[in-house]
Amino acid sequence: MNDLAVASTTVVKTGNVAQSEARSVDRWFRAPVLYIAVMVTASALIVFLAECVLRGSVGQATAFMVDISRPGLTTVALLSLAMIAIDALMRRSFQAILVVAPIIIALAWVGREKAFYLGDPPYPTDFLYARQIVELLPLMLVERPLTAVLIVLAALLLGGALFLLWRWSKRLQRITLSGRAARLAISIPALAFFAAEMDYASHSNLRDSLKISPMMWDQKANYRHNGLVMAFALNVPMAYVAPPVGYAASTMNRIDTPVSGTYVPYTQPDIIMVMSESFWDPTRLPGVTLTPDPIAFTRSIQSGHVFSPEFGGMTANVEFEALTGFSNALLPYGSIPYQQYVRRDTPSLASFLKEEGYSTLAVHPFQSWFWNRGPVYKSFGFDRFVSEENMPALDKRGRLASDAALTELIIEEVEASTDPMFLFAVTLQNHGPYEAGRYPDERIEVESKALPAARAAIHTFSEGMMDSDQSLERLIKWAEKRERETIVVYFGDHLPPLGPTYVATGFLERNVGDRIAGAERLREQRETPLVMWSNRRGQIDIGTVSPSLLPFHLLRTAGMEHPYYTGFLGSLRDHYRVIDRHIVIRPSGYGVEGWTRQKRIDPLLRDYRMIQYDMMFGEQHARDKFFPDPSTPALIARPGGQFSSPAPL
Repeated sequence: MNDLAVASTTVVKTGNVAQSEARSVDRWFRAPVLYIAVMVTASALIVFLAECVLRGSVGQATAFMVDISRPGLTTVALLSLAMIAIDALMRRSFQAILVVAPIIIALAWVGREKAFYLGDPPYPTDFLYARQIVELLPLMLVERPLTAVLIVLAALLLGGALFLLWRWSKRLQRITLSGRAARLAISIPALAFFAAEMDYASHSNLRDSLKISPMMWDQKANYRHNGLVMAFALNVPMAYVAPPVGYAASTMNRIDTPVSGTYVPYTQPDIIMVMSESFWDPTRLPGVTLTPDPIAFTRSIQSGHVFSPEFGGMTANVEFEALTGFSNALLPYGSIPYQQYVRRDTPSLASFLKEEGYSTLAVHPFQSWFWNRGPVYKSFGFDRFVSEENMPALDKRGRLASDAALTELIIEEVEASTDPMFLFAVTLQNHGPYEAGRYPDERIEVESKALPAARAAIHTFSEGMMDSDQSLERLIKWAEKRERETIVVYFGDHLPPLGPTYVATGFLERNVGDRIAGAERLREQRETPLVMWSNRRGQIDIGTVSPSLLPFHLLRTAGMEHPYYTGFLGSLRDHYRVIDRHIVIRPSGYGVEGWTRQKRIDPLLRDYRMIQYDMMFGEQHARDKFFPDPSTPALIARPGGQFSSPAPL
């Protein structure tokens, strides 16, 4: 009994000592000067660690912190104010550190991984497709198993440490009401004043004095100069798309189109558009010889190239352009129209053809929530979306649904339709990464001086390209035998995420392509093979074009006319073949770099922006003019009521 009393007394004394120590620590930290010093020190450490992670270099992070021409110290001051305000709201000192530090460091790590695969820094809009990243994480880490193990171990260790620190922080006394009021009185007005000065679209003397330089046209430079926290904050307003200067009903009425109505021939062709995942010509890799040619059939009927607006990923943005004829170049950096902007009925090839009596079908052998495709396809006017949830189980090639099986499903759907059909399909088989041994029946010989890991990735990717090429051949051979005119459009969405393989072969200096460069260099890094073919006319020569111009070429091939798709886009195509954020390329091949920052923008490009804004965000003043009801006649002459042969493309 005495032992129990002694033990109880010891526990009480120990508890009293711990509480006394906690109160002592709390009193020490509650001194205003010391409290602020700790918060500033913590903020500086958080910013430094985040920059180390994002940049992958202690030296570059140090340079950012000490360079007075960059806003490293400004970031520390603002983060300190934000954490002081959070402490006041949470009622205990220093708990904000335990909340803010993991979030910012995690954001830096996500940004580092995103840069590795896609070449872009982190954007606020990335949170819109967090579920997709989680879903694809096993595929992304399959070629980096050690990284996966380290991530799990680090998450467990850091999670445990944060849990213990959080428990310890609760032993500190609560901040008094007067202390909370003082913290908020200092931090909130300062943060609000700073936020009001951060509109990147207007000049700010305060921003200049703090060395904050928004570089929204070059996001890599933006993050390099302003750092993770500041650049990320500058991108938050970009989710909002402001009306173009001068936007009004009268402005929209003044925009001309050479076609004033719609026309569809009496005999309507079936149209099959296939966007092939990462479909690219691997023989473009320098110093690499592939035997046999993995895309021999594609090469034999190739129409040209698609100049992809993306590199290594972001498939939905390419798809958006190809289906709508609108352009990502006219939207904020980092935006994902499928996730952010398509919230109402939006004109597309599907909606136009549906109005003209077509059965419209979208097909993708993955889940319908991915890239928000289910709601988007409905807004675009597709009758049906056949996805993994409602399609028959497809044979797999490697880990994913095979291109061959998907092609057979496409053929079955078209043959079963009594109405003319517009079918849009997105393949999946060739999604990266391209780990060794994905395909056991290797058919291609790879010759290269690159290291074995790079040769293995080239081998796996090339095997997938051969499968895609053979699937296209199967589709074309089937269409050749059909009585109904059948048009096939087949193109790659972007270059594959081969990462270090590009560096090993000398194709790129870094793992990802450039966002800003001259026309020739960007064409090398963005072009994917394009086939546009008809069983009546054969191969259609097109050259290199942005995906947003595909609707023009497709409808012209089909003998159709439309105020926007063949009218306005036709005028645009006469002057430009590529419309990218950084560059526009004219038919001659001449590129105009930095066009969005020029004082005077070509009126045609200005009108392009106006129409896109009007239909996606505005009052749709121009709907009747550019996207009329199908009963509106086209005011063009056609001998005998038939459309004469389309002009050469």
